[in-house]
This record gives sequence, C-alpha cells and structure tokens, in this order.
Amino acid sequence: MVIAFIPVRGGSKSIPLKNIKPFCGKPLVYWNIEALHNFSKIDEIIIATDSDEIKKTVSDFQFSKVKIFNRSAENATDTASTESVMLEYISQSDLKPEDIFILVQATSPLTETKYFEEALDMYMQGHFDSILTCVRNYRFFWNDDGTPKNYDYRNRPRRQDFNGNLLENGAFYINTVRNILKDENRLSGKIGLYEMPEYTAFEIDEPDDWAILENLMYKYVLSKQPKTEMRYKNYGKNVNMRF
Repeated sequence: MVIAFIPVRGGSKSIPLKNIKPFCGKPLVYWNIEALHNFSKIDEIIIATDSDEIKKTVSDFQFSKVKIFNRSAENATDTASTESVMLEYISQSDLKPEDIFILVQATSPLTETKYFEEALDMYMQGHFDSILTCVRNYRFFWNDDGTPKNYDYRNRPRRQDFNGNLLENGAFYINTVRNILKDENRLSGKIGLYEMPEYTAFEIDEPDDWAILENLMYKYVLSKQPKTEMRYKNYGKNVNMRF
C-alpha cells in the first residue's frame, strides 16, 4: 500500500489558517490533494489536522482517496515536530511495515502529479531506503568568517560551468513504515535525491511567499491546463490570471 500523508494544523501565526486560504482560487491544501489523487499508485491520502474548519473544507472536495486523521492537540502546537504527527498516525493505523509512506507538504503547492510519479518509480527500483526532493541552486554561499563555501571567488565560474548545490525544497519525502518506526524520522538509511525544477524551491511560510508562489503557479502549472480561468473561481475571490 502507498500512503500519502499531509499534516495541516489549524494554528499558524504568520498566516492564519493558511492551509485552506484561497491560493489561485482554491484552498492551498487542495493542490497537493488533487495531484496525489490523480496518481493511480496512491492508495490513500491522509489529511492529519486538528481543525474542524480544515476537516470541513477537505471533506467538501469529495476526493475518494482522502481520509481525515484527527491529530492530537499535543501534536498540533508550534513546537510539535512533523515526525511526532507521523508516528501518532502510524501507531493508530493498521499499516504494514513494508507499506510506502509519502510525507507531503501542503506549503509546496507547485508539486504536480508527474513529480510524485517519477520519484516513486525511482524509489521502487530499490536503490534507496528513503528519498527527499530537492532543487539545484546556483547561488554562491559564504561562511561567517568571510571564506567562500562552494566556489573560488578568484576564479568565479559562469552559471553554465557551475554544477551548483542541491537544496532540499521540502515538497515531499518517501520512506517505509518500518524505517520511520525504527529511526523516528522521515529519512533513513541510504538517501536518494529526486531533483525537481528550480522554481519549486519556494515554500509558503510568510505572507510575501504567497504572491511569489501564485505567480509561479500561474506560469508553470496553470498555464498548461485548459480552461484555466473557468476552473479556479470556486473558492474566495476571483483571481486575475497572469501567464
């Protein structure tokens, strides 16, 4: 069985109820649910939340693969780790040790179905114990002591000659239930890296991120879909489409 697990709590100091705030005309969490639901190898999509408002919103989507998990108040605080919610769910479910567990972050709405498909195919080849998503970053980094981390400033490379660095983008992680229980972590053993496009590096954490991600969503995702303007008016105010 392949489980997709999306933790979405009601409390958020920077953006109240951000997981169901309208993003490109739909609640933010909708986009990952839709992408996962369109992937035939996903058996169940678990929404772990403490919020009645989020539960109602998600239920209204009427996706057949979605199930609601009532996360405890203890695991819905600002200090609670994502791993604690994962372990809480696993302890109360009937999953098998070999079941595949995909942790998905609702704050990365640009994750399309094809990325889940490619990463899971990569994982199913058996070369890795777990997988995380990343993007290639071409920035130059420095240490606090004034020394460069990843390049020689005396011989500054051109972008086309620079391999860059792989940056964890937080979109999703793949592991097995057995490994998660053993290491109490989303990652374990031999870790594989699934590389996503550079524009997926952004996550929604602060209000300014919202405008950036919406424009990227229009440009890279919604512009490829037919009848876009008609589809994204159901929730909240209408959105001016900027392709």
